[in-house]
Amino acid sequence: MDFEYSAATQQRLEALKGFMQAHIYPNEQTYHQALQDSSDPWQTPTLMETLKQAARDAGLWNLFLPEEYKPYGAGLTNLEYAPLCEEMGRVLWSSEVFNCSAPDTGNMEVLARYGSEQHKQQWLEPLLNGQIRSAFAMTEPAVASSDATNIETRIERDGEHYVINGRKWYTSGAMNRNCRIMIVMGKTDPSAPRHRQQSQILVPMDTPGVTVVRPMEAMGFLDKPVGHAEVLFENVRVPVSNLLVGEGEGFAIAQGRLGPGRIHHCMRLIGCAQRALEMACDRANERVAFGVPLAKQQSVRESIARMYCDIEQARLLTLKAADKMDKHGNKVARDIIAAIKIVAPQMACNVIDQAIQIHGAAGTSQDTVLSATYAYARTIRLADGPDQVHMMQLGRNLMADRLG
Repeated sequence: MDFEYSAATQQRLEALKGFMQAHIYPNEQTYHQALQDSSDPWQTPTLMETLKQAARDAGLWNLFLPEEYKPYGAGLTNLEYAPLCEEMGRVLWSSEVFNCSAPDTGNMEVLARYGSEQHKQQWLEPLLNGQIRSAFAMTEPAVASSDATNIETRIERDGEHYVINGRKWYTSGAMNRNCRIMIVMGKTDPSAPRHRQQSQILVPMDTPGVTVVRPMEAMGFLDKPVGHAEVLFENVRVPVSNLLVGEGEGFAIAQGRLGPGRIHHCMRLIGCAQRALEMACDRANERVAFGVPLAKQQSVRESIARMYCDIEQARLLTLKAADKMDKHGNKVARDIIAAIKIVAPQMACNVIDQAIQIHGAAGTSQDTVLSATYAYARTIRLADGPDQVHMMQLGRNLMADRLG
C-alpha cells in the first residue's frame, strides 16, 4: 500500500482540521457546560445543530459512507476515511457534527445495504440528514453476549406482526431524546442451526411495550447526551415488514455491520491517543518538578517515546486493515480487522494512562479530556466483541491456515 494520503484525502483532511480549529475546539467547553446546565441530560445542546449545519456547508458530511453508497455520502474508501475519522476522534462528541457517530454510522450502513425502500425512506433518509438518531440493541444482561448466539430476546411471528420480548442493556444511543429507531437483534427460531436462529428487526422507540429502564454508566460516565440504555421489550408488536432481509439473517447482518464499525472505533481511538500524547508533551514542557521541567526527566522522555511508537504502530496496522478491506472485502480482511480491534483499544488505554500519569491529579479531573477518553478506550475493549473473542478467533484462523 501507499503510505502517503492521496491529494484528495489530504485536501479533505486539511479542511477537517481547519473546521476543528475554527468550530470544535473553541466550543469544547461550551458544549460540556451546556450539558451541565441542562435540565434534561439526554437532550442534545442546540449548539450541535449549529455546528452540524456548518459542517454541511463545508462539505464535511456523511464522510463514512463508501463508494457503493455514494448517492448518500462522500463515497470514500476506508483508507481515505481513516485519517478523517482519526481527526474526529480527538474530541469525543465531534463525530456527530459530521454525521459520522456511532451507532448511527453502523445503522445507516445496515439500512443502506439491507433495508427495503420503505425502510430507507422512513429511517435512512432522516438519519443521513442528521434529523434523528438511532440505537442498536444487541447486548443482554442475562447472558454472555460476547457469544451473540446466546442472545435470548425472542422475535415471534403472529400473523402480520412480530412480537418481541426480552431485555437489552448498553443499547447505545437509546437515551437520547432524538433517538427514533432501534435495530434489535433477537431469536426467531431457537431450533434452527446455531447461526441461523437470529434475526434483526426495526423497532421505533415509541412502540408500545418498549420501556427505557435506566441509563447505564460506563466507567462512571453516562455519555450524555447519547447514553447507553437498559431497554425492556414486553409484547412489542411491529409489522412483519420491519424485519431486515429475512428470518435467520441476523448473524450475517451483524457481521457485516461490525466490520466497518470496529475499524471506525480504532480510527477514533488513534485520534484520542494522539491528542493525549500531544497533551502529555505540552504538560511535560510546562511543569517543573525537583527543580527541572518534567521534559528533562528521563522517565517522562521514555514514556513519551513509547507512546509515540505505540500510536504509530497501531495507526499503520489500522491503515493496512482499511486498505485490505477496500481491495479484498471485509470477509477476506477479517484477521487484520480482529488484530486492530485487539491492538488499538489496548494501545489507547496505555497511552492515555501514561498521559494521565504525566498530568498528575489533573489528568483524573474534569479539567482535561483524559479520564473520559480513557473510559471510552477501556469500554471499546468490550464493545463490538471483547479482546478475548477476537484473540480466540484470530488464533484459530491462523492455525487453520497452516493446515491448509
